[in-house]
Parts: sequence; C-alpha cells; structure tokens
Amino acid sequence: MAKIDTASRITELALPLLDSLGLELVELEYRKEGQGMVLRLFIDKPGGVTLDDCADVSRELSEILDVEDVIHAHYNLEVSSPGLNRPLKKESDYTRYTGRLVKIRTFEMVADDAGNKRKTFLGELLGLADGIVSVKLNEGQSAAIPLDKIAKANLEFEM
Repeated sequence: MAKIDTASRITELALPLLDSLGLELVELEYRKEGQGMVLRLFIDKPGGVTLDDCADVSRELSEILDVEDVIHAHYNLEVSSPGLNRPLKKESDYTRYTGRLVKIRTFEMVADDAGNKRKTFLGELLGLADGIVSVKLNEGQSAAIPLDKIAKANLEFEM
C-alpha cells in the first residue's frame, strides 16, 4: 500500500473516532523520520485539547490500526494539539478564527489594497467570503487573498 493511500486510510479510520470524542482532525502526517515511520495527528476542539484527549485518541486509534492492519511497518504514533500557531486548513477555519492574528504565505505575489505586492501577510483575519480571505494588515492596509493562492496560513501568538 502506498504512503498516500495509507494516510488516506488512517484518516478514514480516525475521523469517526475523533467525531465520537468531540474532536477535530487538524492535520495528519505519515512519513519517514530517522529509522522508522511516524504517524502524527494534530487534534483540536473548542477550548483546546487536554493531555487526556491526546491519550484517549492515541490508545483507541492504536487499537483500531492494529485490528485493521493498515500500517505494515514499525511506526511511532504521536497525538498532540496544533499549538499556538495552529494551521488554518479548512474554509471553516477562516470563519472560526475571525478577529485573530494570522500569518499567511501565498504561492505567488499578491497585492494589498495599497498596491504593494508580497507573499507574506501578517494581520487580523477579517474572514472568508466567496473564496477570498480578508486581512487587516499590521501596517494599516488591507489585503484580499484568494483562498487558492494560499500556500500556508497559521494563527500567530498574540501577547
């Protein structure tokens, strides 16, 4: 089974478990690190995840993966929260985190409302409408960034 197929199958198995525990899958990584494979899940829920949430998912997902025999190599399972710099992956994330400080990187240069072209935008997330992410930049201007031009977006730690 190819690595991409394995990750897809793990996702299929993990989603119902996470749903039943009131958790959201933020990101799943399955890749070679060092001498072996690492399966890393980043989970979240309103109010944040606890150590017990991570332990529950780790224990229950391990059992499911053993029964389903999805992974044929030795691997380490890591379950954690996405952290303070949580990635924004889904369209709903851009609505859920409206008002928060974000850092967005684009695949190509995008102009802000003052005509300055850039690939990195830092500011307050104003939301998502019609495939356009709006950000009030720290420098004062605004930017309208097409969702399909976003390479990476994260929440930023606010002091």
